[in-house]
Amino acid sequence: MHDINHHTHNLPHSTYITMSFDISSHIRTELRDAADPATKKTFQRFFKEEVKFYGVKTGTVGKIAQKYWKNVKSKDKQEIFQVCEDLYRSGYCEDAFVVSFWVPHLKDRFEPIDLSVFKRWIETYISNWAMCDGFCNHTIGDFIEKYPESIDELKRWTQSKNRWVRRASAVSLIVPAKHGKYLDNVFEITDRLLTDTDYMVQKGYGWLLKEASRHHQNEVFAYVMRNKKVMPRTALRYAIELMTKNMKADAMKKDW
Repeated sequence: MHDINHHTHNLPHSTYITMSFDISSHIRTELRDAADPATKKTFQRFFKEEVKFYGVKTGTVGKIAQKYWKNVKSKDKQEIFQVCEDLYRSGYCEDAFVVSFWVPHLKDRFEPIDLSVFKRWIETYISNWAMCDGFCNHTIGDFIEKYPESIDELKRWTQSKNRWVRRASAVSLIVPAKHGKYLDNVFEITDRLLTDTDYMVQKGYGWLLKEASRHHQNEVFAYVMRNKKVMPRTALRYAIELMTKNMKADAMKKDW
């Protein structure tokens, strides 16, 4: 079969870089121009670590991302990935949010090899929970829906030295879990993260359990009760958030 992307695949690497630099620099200029002092002032309080941001409202970032998506969507996937990587390099949250907006639009073009690209992006460029969750909830969530066998790779991520890769192993299943899917895999990933000492990882898997409890409250409650002796309180509180008053009281009781 004739490869319709044959010609773009043969573009010199420098051509990709020039194209990506042009697009990403235009996006950055628009984001800087759209910065709002009030937004900038309130943004940092959502994070314990120092984060880089222009101070652009989420809705405005979405509009800018949408505008430039029209320019790039017909390009070769690798070229779009190149622009995404260039956006990530700045370290600014809003640049990362553009990537999180764009990549799910490529889900029909995802291939199994793309997961290794996504993992490398998380390891290299993700530096706070907002970047992590914005990317994983939809991009990797959509990828898993297309390639459910890749959940085995997420299980391997639980052992990463990188806190954001470990958090990603949980939050990538948030959207499917919200719809009642993959419960056994949710518990298996949670088992592997159960005693993780990083509070960002604890919050991540606690959130996953919370979403799984929407359709499987009794199973998640039983899981929490079985593990509450070793489960960090941060994770436990997230996990039981949607449960009944009595369930919450039972789960929080130190009865051992």
